[in-house]
Amino acid sequence: MKSSFLTLLAASLAVAALPARAEDRAVSLAPVPAFVEQAEAAGIAHQYDGPWEYFVGGGVAIADCNGDRRPDLFLAGGKNPAALYVNESPTGGALAFRKVDMGLGEKELARVTGAYPLDFDNDGKVDLVVLRVGENLLLRGLGECRFEVANRQVKLDGGNAWSTSFAATWEPGETYPTLAFGNYVDRSQPGSPWGTCHDNMLHRPVAGGRPDYSQFQSLTPGYCSLSMLFTDWNRSGEPALRISNDRQYYRGGEEQLWAVPPGRPAQAYRRADGWRKLTIWGMGIASIDLDVDGLPEYALTSMGDTKLQSLEPEGDELVPVYADIAFDKGVTAHRPYTGDDLRPSTGWHSEFQDVNNDTLWDLYIAKGNVESMPDFAAFDPDNLLLGQWDGKFVESGDVAGLALPRRGRGAGFADFNADGLLDLVVVNRGEPASLFRNVGAGDAVRARPLGNWLAVELVQPGKPNRNAVGAKISVRVGTKSIERDVLIGGGHASGQLGFVHFGLGVSERAQVRVRWPDGEWSHSYRVFANNHVVIERGAEAAKLWFPE
Repeated sequence: MKSSFLTLLAASLAVAALPARAEDRAVSLAPVPAFVEQAEAAGIAHQYDGPWEYFVGGGVAIADCNGDRRPDLFLAGGKNPAALYVNESPTGGALAFRKVDMGLGEKELARVTGAYPLDFDNDGKVDLVVLRVGENLLLRGLGECRFEVANRQVKLDGGNAWSTSFAATWEPGETYPTLAFGNYVDRSQPGSPWGTCHDNMLHRPVAGGRPDYSQFQSLTPGYCSLSMLFTDWNRSGEPALRISNDRQYYRGGEEQLWAVPPGRPAQAYRRADGWRKLTIWGMGIASIDLDVDGLPEYALTSMGDTKLQSLEPEGDELVPVYADIAFDKGVTAHRPYTGDDLRPSTGWHSEFQDVNNDTLWDLYIAKGNVESMPDFAAFDPDNLLLGQWDGKFVESGDVAGLALPRRGRGAGFADFNADGLLDLVVVNRGEPASLFRNVGAGDAVRARPLGNWLAVELVQPGKPNRNAVGAKISVRVGTKSIERDVLIGGGHASGQLGFVHFGLGVSERAQVRVRWPDGEWSHSYRVFANNHVVIERGAEAAKLWFPE
């Protein structure tokens, strides 16, 4: 689908310094976890595939749909039906899933490109936003992993676009979430792709006793979005919408940042606001506050090099001016790091997690050729860039066992067997989905932890936004603080909801504080390592959850 004019990019990257090969690149001083592929053994037989409309997308929603607090999987299928797999993994054991009936028809599960979980109606049951080539669906959770289409109930126009990204947030004072849908090429002009990107859509709830999305704003111009997230980029307390766009399908377009002020229409940041034009083949976004200054950094995947953006404060005023620190941090990931293929990489889903529990954030990138593009690498293994104590990252994907010959798209990390080690699911185009069990320092028979850990779930009982989307979790171990925002969005067509994972290294206890979505900070909760804790707003102490 990407045309051969991209040869120019390939040629420019060919003169860049070649990446270090496996035998001579830097070795991670941080511990390297071992991942074992268990999809087939775990009962997952699923494939995302289809013609040109499905060259992009291919996401997974990770969330607990039956109330047992274990993360289940909803996998996009493209031309194949989407599918829901319930997690039946024994604690600390091999991964196991079972495909279940969602209570939906073939029509609703067809043409799915991605999905994101959220609890839009605040009833404590997970719902799903399903992205499709055609009408997007809001699936209301009925419990026990059964769902119903709620578009008509909530007056949501799912449109007829080619949707490939999504993000949600609760704006101040609102009972129900604001929903942002990102769209790709305008399907009404299939013969003229250049400059025919579809507008994106912002659905804000109408005030009232029931969710009502009858009003929406077209975010125009659209530049073929492949990822988006709501982010408090300037510590204002108001979410802004960051959109990453595929430059293949527009002229004069760029990455975008939209202000979303309460009670007023969203408006794109302009040059006069300090926004600098950035044009990339934007495919995925991940955000994390690497230096814990309250200002998130953003990893932007692309064809060729990955960008890692850090805000450049200008005096006392914060304006959206970013520097690319990817080269300094060692995360450009612009070519395959192993094998003989030296052509440029194609990056998709990106995600920050601590996969080795050493208190340092790591960066995962799903990789894969769009289809059969001759100017880009055919063997393009996923990246696992492990954070180091000097602030840089070191590639360890092959050592960790992730360098498979597949075309990755969407993905997500979660602790599927509740052993304190983050596992990985990857949706691949035209090939079976991958499911990697993290066995830490162990093997496929017995997993062994690399460091201590903590899993935190937030709950606002009796309040809108039950799962505290937009909150910040701050974990302190010794003199070190680790922070993460609770977000729905980002990645590539993939999202998750549930326990938030933190590595604690050698620390046996931690202090946790929560900045709730309205800006109020909790008191400090003292917790012991290697536990799942549930923090309810206003509670004196954190509750422990013990997996059976």
